[in-house]
Amino acid sequence: MAVTVVIADDQTMVRQSFRAVLDAQPDIEVIGEAATGTEAVAACRALRPDLVLMDIRMPGLDGLAATRLVLGDGRDAGPRVLVLTTFDADEYVYGALSAGASGFLLKDSPLDDLVVAVRMVAAGNALFAPAVTRRVIEGFAGTRPPTQNVGRLSELTARELEVLRLIARGLSNADIAAQLVIAEQTAKTHVSRVLGKLGVRDRAQAVVLAYEAKFVVPGQ
Repeated sequence: MAVTVVIADDQTMVRQSFRAVLDAQPDIEVIGEAATGTEAVAACRALRPDLVLMDIRMPGLDGLAATRLVLGDGRDAGPRVLVLTTFDADEYVYGALSAGASGFLLKDSPLDDLVVAVRMVAAGNALFAPAVTRRVIEGFAGTRPPTQNVGRLSELTARELEVLRLIARGLSNADIAAQLVIAEQTAKTHVSRVLGKLGVRDRAQAVVLAYEAKFVVPGQ
C-alpha cells in the first residue's frame, strides 16, 4: 500500500512542488494539504495519514506546536512527522526532536532527498544524522534539570540500559551488535524492546529521553 501524506506549508508553490514530486512516486500518495498549523492538525485528525510534512514557520500555530498536538500523548497512534524548514539551527532541530518528530529536512535539499526522507520516516526510521543529533541534544537537553522521564528507565533491564547508552552514542544496530558481541538481529530486538518500554517511536526520541533523564550526560 502507498504511504499516505499530508503536506503542511504556508507557501502554495512549495506545497504544489512537493505534491507533484511525491504523487509521481508509485508508493506515495498525497491525500491532503494545509496552509497553517491549525489546518495541519485538523487534516491529520480527519485524514489519518501515515506521515505529515510539517513546515516549522506557519501563521498562527507553528509547526512544532502542531506536531505536539498531532502526536499528543499517544505517539504510536499518530502519523510520523517529517519537519521542514529553511533554517539549519540547533534550536529548531531540538524543537523538532522534543516535539516528537521523526525527521528534520531543510527545504533547499534536493527533491530526490525529500522522496528518500519520506520513505525512510514512513518505514519507522529516524532522519537525523547521529552527530548532529548528539550535538543538539547535548547542547539543550544536557543543560536542563532531570525530567519525569527518569521513571521510565526503571522498566529497562541492565542489558537494555546498556543498549540505550549505545543508542545515545549514535551507534547503529550493527555497531551495537559488535560492541556487545551479539548477533545483529539480537541487537535489533533489544533496541525494539527499549523503544517499546520507553514509549517512544524511534531512536531519536530515545536519545532525547536518555539525556533529559540524565541517564547520559554531555561528554560521557
